[in-house]
Amino acid sequence: MPTATAEPQVDQTKAVGTPLAPVDVPVTIVEPDSAWSFIDFHELYQFRDLFRFLVWRNIKVLYAQSTLGIAWAVIQPLFSMLVFTIIFGKLAKIDSDGVPYAVFSFAALVPWTYFSNSVTEGTNSLVSNSNMISKVYFPRMILPLSAVLSKLVDFSISMLVLLALMAWYGTTPNWGVLALPLLIALMMVTAAGLGMWLTALAIQYRDIKYAMSFVVQLLMYAAPVVYSVSIIPTTYTIGSVTLNPRLIYALNPMVGVIEGFRSALLGTRPMPWDFLALGSLTATLVVVSGAMYFRRKEQIFADVA
Repeated sequence: MPTATAEPQVDQTKAVGTPLAPVDVPVTIVEPDSAWSFIDFHELYQFRDLFRFLVWRNIKVLYAQSTLGIAWAVIQPLFSMLVFTIIFGKLAKIDSDGVPYAVFSFAALVPWTYFSNSVTEGTNSLVSNSNMISKVYFPRMILPLSAVLSKLVDFSISMLVLLALMAWYGTTPNWGVLALPLLIALMMVTAAGLGMWLTALAIQYRDIKYAMSFVVQLLMYAAPVVYSVSIIPTTYTIGSVTLNPRLIYALNPMVGVIEGFRSALLGTRPMPWDFLALGSLTATLVVVSGAMYFRRKEQIFADVA
């Protein structure tokens, strides 16, 4: 007769009562940004693929279903140059610093056209992408910045036309062309800063969008596009105070950019380093304040889009 063997008993109370070893669990703390925070470059880098896609999309949208295609990058400054040459060069006989008025005005229209188009596109960037803003999260600052970068394609094409026009009139650039990267950077920073300011306002106040064409037209006459900065007096006296209107005028960053382009490519005057220094200060203030205001309002974009 088989004998039953007793099974070993497990001390259940001991097994249950034994404390578990502590396990390190990663904890993510989500905190709101500061009310006046600056650009989060790390976050922008993380979304760099989206940034490249938006830049490429902006370029394709402009030329995809266009009959003239890339010629639109030439038509706007070229026709403006023709009108300005007839009205201001032939009829009004505005001084062009000793160079043909056609190339004088076109050298200013190339950076100005880039600036005006970048600011306009940047201002409309949030409103035109309101559906995407309300559905998915990404750094909203990518939108105005991609508009500024995509316009460099038009700018490059216009620069080629400008070089051809200079060859036609026998105008040669000088060593000032080495400063062109600085001028282009100042132009882009100014457009980006103003674009961030205006797009943050435009998504909440839609009147900004409709007023842009009028505002950009006025701003053109506040820069030396159709005239030379030499017509601005160097001294102006108010009572016992003597001011230099040119230096006050140079607080507009595009003044230094346009005069710098003319200096480098046409040799109309020495490189205006004083204008560029003042314009750089203004551009830095605009881009820093624009980025901070944009970040402050970013939390309401999805609600008002």
